[in-house]
Amino acid sequence: MIIKNGRVALSGEKDFHTLDLKITSGTITEIGSNLMGADQFDANGMCVFPGAIDPHVHFDEPGYTDREDFYHGSCAAASGGITTIIDMPCTSIPPVTNLKNLKHKLDIVSQKSVVDFGFFGGVSGQCFNDDLKKHMSELAKYVLGFKTYFISGMDSFSRLDFEQFRQVLEIAKELNRPALLHAEDYKTVTSAEKIERAKRSGWQNYYRSRPEDAEIIAVRKAIEIAEEVGSDLHIVHVGTAEAAELLKQTNLVTGETCSHYLEFSCEDLERIGGALKTAPVVKSPGNADGLWQTLINGTLDFVASDHAPAPANQKNTGSAWDDYSGIPGTGTLFPYMYSEGFVKRNISLNRFLEITSENAAKRYGLFDRKGSIEVGKDADLILVNPAATLTVEGRDFLSKGKITPFEGLTFQGKVVKTVIRGEIVYDSHQGILAGPGYGRFLH
Repeated sequence: MIIKNGRVALSGEKDFHTLDLKITSGTITEIGSNLMGADQFDANGMCVFPGAIDPHVHFDEPGYTDREDFYHGSCAAASGGITTIIDMPCTSIPPVTNLKNLKHKLDIVSQKSVVDFGFFGGVSGQCFNDDLKKHMSELAKYVLGFKTYFISGMDSFSRLDFEQFRQVLEIAKELNRPALLHAEDYKTVTSAEKIERAKRSGWQNYYRSRPEDAEIIAVRKAIEIAEEVGSDLHIVHVGTAEAAELLKQTNLVTGETCSHYLEFSCEDLERIGGALKTAPVVKSPGNADGLWQTLINGTLDFVASDHAPAPANQKNTGSAWDDYSGIPGTGTLFPYMYSEGFVKRNISLNRFLEITSENAAKRYGLFDRKGSIEVGKDADLILVNPAATLTVEGRDFLSKGKITPFEGLTFQGKVVKTVIRGEIVYDSHQGILAGPGYGRFLH
């Protein structure tokens, strides 16, 4: 296939270049002008971006498919220009904490994914009852990193204390894999939650039960341990600007944020309710502006969705404490960042590519195949109509999750086509064009 006359976004460039892309057997084989071929698509007027990477999703399969599954989750990703996702180990049954569990999950989801996908392995408190190093070593052949929690609400995937976390970092260092951390301090949150639950069940009570201090304390401690071990660490879903600033202290620790932390504050909880409930919770006003700055200046490395939807009976229980924590975000991640970051905040083209595709590919060992438009790489592309707009309507989501805090917002730009390895997997008029199982497992 030849994609003709598109405004192509190349890494390291300050502006788009009108170029043709030649794709052969799923790979970009030539970039230039006046390329000829039998199968041509005219992308005149469209921006052509490298396929976006969402490096933090919960597609919940097997085990929690009442909330999401790999087919619907990956279709939602494709509809928003995401060509690669990395799935978390904790929200499936059994969790991906050993090789047997990974292979069980892979057997199921490899037949369902529309987009290319990778896994993170997990290390929970339960893993310390077994041969931890053996299981991490076996998983390392297949996973892109190891997810851990300082606080967890999951019975099947319990938190780590600081000494256990140190052991994980030591083993991960030997295996040359990054560790990932949900960074909220256990003592701070449990103490605050006890106080707030005794008061009432309002949204500000929920916000105050997971205060900014919990993240700041946890990130500071995690950096300290990572520096002592000399290990590679990544902090997921940073929602507090001060916690993000702490990452300037070290070259060993990186961080990501999510679109909901960039858009909303705790004050929006009163207006939006359960549709905005996440863990960690959105923070006080001012944090979003600070996060945008740390994302733009390179303190934070990239964005992720933390996609984790749930049906209405779990999201709208009438109690801030009981509503499920999580939102469907993978389909809106790239459209949001394009509209609110690239267009509205004038993020440079080069930096925009870094935070939506390039840096995640580099962080998790995929940059030889993914993350940029280059000869020899997978032909993963997003064709965007910059003149069109997208108004978010959850009922139209391809995810099982339809309840979104972005409901009714209008974004500038619209994903017209999503291409994975040279195949158009999503078209804005025709929908999903690839069958379940088209997506490849990446390791």
